[in-house]
Amino acid sequence: MLLARKFFLPRFVVPRRDVRRGMGLLRTLSKEEEESNGVAAVDLATFQAVNEPLLEFQSGSEERKRVQSALKRLSSQIVDVPIVVGDKELRTKEFGFQVQPFDHKVKIAKFYNASPDVVQNAIDVSLAARVKWEKLPLAERAKIFLRAADLMAGKYRADLIASTMLGQGKTVYQAEIDAAAELVDFLRFNVQFAADVTKYQPISTKTAKNSMEYRGLEGFVAAIAPFNFTAIGGNLACAPAIMGNVVLWKPSETAVLSNYIVFRILHEAGLPPGVINFIPSEGKVFGTSVVRSPHLAAINFTGSVPTFQWLWKKVGDNLAQYKNFPRMVGEVGGKNYHLVHSSANIQHAVNNTIRSAFEYSGQKCSACSRLYVADDIWPEFKRQLLQAHSELKLGSPLEMDTFMSAVIDEKSFDRIKHYIDHAQNCKELKVIAGGKTDKSKGYFIDPTIIDVATHATDKVMREEIFGPVLSVYVYPAGDLAKAVKLVGETTPFALTGAIFAEDEDVLKELTVKLRYSAGNFYINDKSTGAVVGQQPFGGARHSGTNDKAGSPQYMLRWTSPQTIKEGVVPLTDWRYPHLIK
Repeated sequence: MLLARKFFLPRFVVPRRDVRRGMGLLRTLSKEEEESNGVAAVDLATFQAVNEPLLEFQSGSEERKRVQSALKRLSSQIVDVPIVVGDKELRTKEFGFQVQPFDHKVKIAKFYNASPDVVQNAIDVSLAARVKWEKLPLAERAKIFLRAADLMAGKYRADLIASTMLGQGKTVYQAEIDAAAELVDFLRFNVQFAADVTKYQPISTKTAKNSMEYRGLEGFVAAIAPFNFTAIGGNLACAPAIMGNVVLWKPSETAVLSNYIVFRILHEAGLPPGVINFIPSEGKVFGTSVVRSPHLAAINFTGSVPTFQWLWKKVGDNLAQYKNFPRMVGEVGGKNYHLVHSSANIQHAVNNTIRSAFEYSGQKCSACSRLYVADDIWPEFKRQLLQAHSELKLGSPLEMDTFMSAVIDEKSFDRIKHYIDHAQNCKELKVIAGGKTDKSKGYFIDPTIIDVATHATDKVMREEIFGPVLSVYVYPAGDLAKAVKLVGETTPFALTGAIFAEDEDVLKELTVKLRYSAGNFYINDKSTGAVVGQQPFGGARHSGTNDKAGSPQYMLRWTSPQTIKEGVVPLTDWRYPHLIK
């Protein structure tokens, strides 16, 4: 049975824990905000994006009060999250619940899974919407997304942060970095990048006027989002749409609430129905449904290596039936490293490693998972590392002094625990900090540090763990070449990496030798923390297609340029000069 109704944006609070269909999801708009809710016509020739400033949430601050109010409101209900196709909300018999990872008995959202028929309907609706959307001038499309960015930065900032804290287990500052600042940056900078890449026009001559038309892709884009960044979900759907494409957005079931709030804000900003369709669905159902459509133009993906490989294989199997060769854009696995040289500032390297490895419980795509430290500085490095580790607070993200919280779900918990168990049961390895796990209330895993001794290629140094586990190999200070070889060849990934040294010659040497070890390479800085417009993000090898989200290059992936030549001088003779006697 499928229930449908028109999609709308009510704004009032329901202070109960029963399921409510979108009610009380977004806070009430003040009269002043209503009057200021708008963006003037965009002059793309002069528009310049700037990074959204980060708020600090100090005790007693207005931003902290707003987030605490949003947390109270959102946690007082189970938000009903429908499938949205065009202007209709759909609800199927197949449904699930998003829970708080730090208190998994608490449900925060009910979502419905789209069937193959619903996905096909969404494809049809999106293709119908494409006719007008793709022809709309870029400046008109841009105005919608800039309006959405303003709503996210202001009126709905607390809602985005609170939903990311409750549903994805982020601390308030990590949620601010993600669901507020980075999401807003993606929208604003993508508008600028779209304008930048479409400025190019070929030269004309006395006999011909030449031009480039930047069309959207012919068909639809399937955007498949991860749990770990609300901003990534928004970017996967919005970047193609800015360039004139229509999108089927499949959120992660463990991030469905925050993603749905983003979707609703886009519609409040004026996004026409059908341009982006919100399609919660079981992964294989959605994937199988989109790859069998002849109108698939692209897949925009962030997630696991096996899933992306499965999608790519399915696309390959169906190549003959597509109207166009689908574009595959993916950011997938990582086994990111910190390499610390003898000349490094130890305190600086330790602090960066703690942040990179354990912020958001190691669930950032770029988190440091393997550490290489020279043996002559290891004793002091270890002392400072363990001291910092002892001060980390693991707990509920609702407690403002928490550094890290639970991992996202039971599947992740069990996978991470498997690696910790392996280290504890292997006599050659030693867990030197952490190692405790508990999923009785939430999916809590202590920040764990493993000394692999001489086993530099053990699976804890090779395989993606995606959790708060840092594996350490202490290399001979006189054999830097060995460390470089291990960094570059131990894993199939090449997402992020960082080197720490004060010796300029060493920095130059490592930068050259580790050229292909990471798509985002950091010198005396941690492997996490890429900022839109400052460090475009992505890696190659088995880490993805390296299309660099947060850059002009990324926006080019969503356009199908057409070259137009117009002859302006009549041709008076078919013969070339050498044929004329």
